[in-house]
Amino acid sequence: MKHISFILVSLFLSLTASCQNIKNSKAPKAVVDAFTAKYPNEHDPDFEQDAHGYWEAHFKKNGEKYRADFYEDGTWRETENSIKYKELPKAVKQAIKNEYSDREITEIEHVLSAAKGEFYDVEFKQKGKNMDVEYRKNGTKLKDE
Repeated sequence: MKHISFILVSLFLSLTASCQNIKNSKAPKAVVDAFTAKYPNEHDPDFEQDAHGYWEAHFKKNGEKYRADFYEDGTWRETENSIKYKELPKAVKQAIKNEYSDREITEIEHVLSAAKGEFYDVEFKQKGKNMDVEYRKNGTKLKDE
């Protein structure tokens, strides 16, 4: 019986501690509330404000790292996670092969955006700086940066 009581107390304390992480966050209440509403099963995000003033929530979902961005008022901006080349849709791989086969890929992110919808952000190594190209699932480009 003591074992069961100890396990229950330990479980309660660990759940309480993870929920407190959100409550003790330096992020505005509107951002924390918006994150909790969008990701109700995620209880341990790390919040930070980026150089553009967006609030970033870093968290893990099914063992993978994610980042969700929110405006100061709590409005969701986008969520992204890094993926491997093999996870890209076939049409995106073909578009890369056709246009950028001579460039090295440094990072690939799957992005869900309030403004742009779903896309894949592919970062290529380029002299002096990196270049991002955003693709739709069908392989069409959104823009070059």
